[in-house]
Amino acid sequence: MDVLYQILVTIVPAALIAAAPLMLTAMGGLFSERSGVVNIGLEGLMVMGAFGGIVGTLMFESFGFGAASPWFGILFAVVIGAIFSLIHAVVSISFRGDQIVSGVALNFLALGLTVFLTREIFDRGQTDTISERLFRTPIPILSDIPIIGPMLFDRVYATTYVAILIVVIVWFVVFKTPFGLRLRSVGEHPMAADTMGIKVLRTRYIGVMMSGALGGAGGAVYAITIAGNFAGGTIVGQGFMALAALIFGKWTPFGAMGAAIFFGLAMALSTSAQQLPGLSAIPQIWFLILPYVLTIFALAGFVGKAEPPKALNQPYTKGSR
Repeated sequence: MDVLYQILVTIVPAALIAAAPLMLTAMGGLFSERSGVVNIGLEGLMVMGAFGGIVGTLMFESFGFGAASPWFGILFAVVIGAIFSLIHAVVSISFRGDQIVSGVALNFLALGLTVFLTREIFDRGQTDTISERLFRTPIPILSDIPIIGPMLFDRVYATTYVAILIVVIVWFVVFKTPFGLRLRSVGEHPMAADTMGIKVLRTRYIGVMMSGALGGAGGAVYAITIAGNFAGGTIVGQGFMALAALIFGKWTPFGAMGAAIFFGLAMALSTSAQQLPGLSAIPQIWFLILPYVLTIFALAGFVGKAEPPKALNQPYTKGSR
């Protein structure tokens, strides 16, 4: 029992930390895809967010913002992600281009652009390491709860709790507000929504930009809490995991959050397994590939069963039938 508890105390906080960027990015994907626009470009948005988060944090450190620098860096990444997502919005919504091709192009563009800017600004293949980091601060009273306290409230970054709060907010916005109703209507029946006076194209633009903002936040949270700096290999598949979590969760906030925690557990095992009793004898390579194998299995097993928004990947022309 002591061995099992030791494993849980090590793995659960690491899983929640790894899941936070996936939650945020999946929530961004939910806004876009609920509006009817496929966003394969979540990986690229996370790349831009990771770059923006680190550069923003370094910039605010130089301005003397101290411990608040990472939080301002995340806000900077939100703006960068929202602006960058406009490329996908213009191509997919205004020009009615292929949404999947546009998303793939966004991924390549983000990686190439950030690597180029990193070399231009820092004269090498990676940025400086940020000096102001977020700390794992125990939550008073809650961290003293037997068994679950050390796992959930003692060794987790504040960004994880913020990510969970954002999931709740997204659920409320999408399913309990007039804006959410409009967003879902343009993703299900855009012609009917247009007939009712809803501005389909504008609503889709908002959905895609929300996707960029939250995807940027997800990338920044990953870079600031886990990596500490940015290089071309900082984001390696996390955006696709977030997309898989969204599909696995059937385009619902809480479903996507559960899937993100599931993938976060796999990511935690890939980095911590060698330190755990009973798992150290297993070759590390099996744990390193685990998150990606689970992503493939999740998509292969659930893509056919999950029902996406009816107008997903369907460009809309005003007045079309």
